[in-house]
Amino acid sequence: MNLPKSEHPRLVIIGGGFAGISLARNLINHPVQVVMVDKRNYHTFQPLLYQVSTSGLEPDSIAYPIRKIFNKSKNIFFRLAEVQSINDKDNFLSTSIGKIEFDYLVIATGSKTNFFGNKNVEQNAMSMKSIPQALNLRSLILENLEEASITKDLQQRKRLLNFVIAGAGPTGVELSGALAELKKHVVNKDFPDLNMDEIQVHLIEGEDRVLPPMSKKASKNATKFLKKLGVIIHTNTYVEDYKDFVVETNSGKTFETETFVWSAGVGGAPVNGLKASSIIDKMKRYRVNHYNQVDGYEHIFALGDIALMQTKNWPEGHPMVAQPAIQQGKHLANNFKRTLKNQAFIPFTYFDKGTMATVGRNKAVVDLHKLKFGGAFAWFIWMFVHLWFLVGFRNRLVTFMNWVYSYINYDRAARIIVRPFKSKKLEMHDAD
Repeated sequence: MNLPKSEHPRLVIIGGGFAGISLARNLINHPVQVVMVDKRNYHTFQPLLYQVSTSGLEPDSIAYPIRKIFNKSKNIFFRLAEVQSINDKDNFLSTSIGKIEFDYLVIATGSKTNFFGNKNVEQNAMSMKSIPQALNLRSLILENLEEASITKDLQQRKRLLNFVIAGAGPTGVELSGALAELKKHVVNKDFPDLNMDEIQVHLIEGEDRVLPPMSKKASKNATKFLKKLGVIIHTNTYVEDYKDFVVETNSGKTFETETFVWSAGVGGAPVNGLKASSIIDKMKRYRVNHYNQVDGYEHIFALGDIALMQTKNWPEGHPMVAQPAIQQGKHLANNFKRTLKNQAFIPFTYFDKGTMATVGRNKAVVDLHKLKFGGAFAWFIWMFVHLWFLVGFRNRLVTFMNWVYSYINYDRAARIIVRPFKSKKLEMHDAD
């Protein structure tokens, strides 16, 4: 593998998500050679993927070239490659472009959709963990609307206009709210020949309330907002199967739909090669200590969604969201700086900055420890926070202008079928 020789130790990072970017940024121009490896050449701001899938934003608004992030640093290098395995004895990665040796390795591969072993759901449902998948979903939504406007088959039209989302966490709530607003403000203008009453958005949740990770007050507010938008909520309901365009549930209730989105679970995305004992089978996350070292290793670390750090306050590990990843990346960078000064590592402590989710225009919920509220003020806070953490001034500006345009005109400017999906239905999920 052709990399510049260096007198400094080489730190290889697998993954250009929140954790990997945070770590590398905090090591710019320090005496360590950093090599970031990712199968895509851009960083994705995943919290806004649902807006790409519902025509609110174009993908380049939430993606940023990794090389551009570090183009002013002298010690950080990027390689576009897919990691195939880790050799923990000889300290190298086997990748699609050859061998990459390391002194330290950081696994920051994030998460992927967890279908809990349901093969039919995995094969037939839509996921939304990457930009290609979000574009697939956008195309499918728009193609189904186009098809519904010309079909004379009443049963087929019902399937085409029935949108079903499994999982009422933040992603499911935000997606269902966005679909309901798309129907209310855009579809009725673009498709005047469609009966808006035939378009239904169903949100399925296995727990007894939406947004189970958040407070009961947030759940109550979110439920109120969703119902006001016309979303039909089904709690205490589990999806058991999806085949032949029919969603089957534990309650016996079925849904005929050609747009079924699975947002009911995520799991880690581990890499082949490390000791089997270092991975927690249930969630496919690496067990790490308080320094983010993978169980059984001193020179291999894991950050973010892929890392399971069990503490008194977080017995099941930190939540699989952006903040723990960002904080762990910064903290590990500081620990590496301490190593260069022959100082001992400091344990990581997560500072919980709260949780938030948006349902739609002037509708959001925020949990800030003891302070819990919803409505327009929560929505503005949600917008500010998401704009702040977007990478790049251009992305912040373009996203802000899109939001202002949509707010004033009740419009979604990105409703373009760039890459038809239905003709390529088999090219989806993890292949993306």
